[in-house]
Amino acid sequence: DLEEEVMDVNLVQRMHKSGRKVNFRVIVAVGNKDGYVGLGQGKAKEVGPAIRKAVDNAKYNIIKVRRGCGDWGCVCGREHTVPFKVQGKTSSVSVNLMPAPAGVGLVIGDVGKTILKLAGIHDVWSQSFGQTQTTVNFANAVFNALKTLSEVKATQEDLKKMGVNY
Repeated sequence: DLEEEVMDVNLVQRMHKSGRKVNFRVIVAVGNKDGYVGLGQGKAKEVGPAIRKAVDNAKYNIIKVRRGCGDWGCVCGREHTVPFKVQGKTSSVSVNLMPAPAGVGLVIGDVGKTILKLAGIHDVWSQSFGQTQTTVNFANAVFNALKTLSEVKATQEDLKKMGVNY
């Protein structure tokens, strides 16, 4: 039940003794909109095979995302946002994801919206630094922030207080 979303198709070139060699680089996000998301990248001489490679790579990189109701202004108890503030960084891009009350929506760029929707997160505030126009780095920074959610160790009692059912 995974959905896939092509986020970027880019033409890349390299110089060869016989001239320029052209490849396509594709970035794809996959997710089930219920706590699982993956991000992948593929390169090939044509767009179709590049997309297939990227989808396969994204399926290999699937992670489980912790969700909860971590905002102080919201006590609904549903899993609609990130349970606590996290940071993800790739190259020059740094992204902070912060819990938001229900109804706020995804306050982040389009690339981040796509990844968070596929992860099943409906409300989040964000702060980003660096060259966020670089789609690859911005997507990886958001994905790394979501990966950080699972790396934080907490007791079952603390997770219950944050509204996380993990």
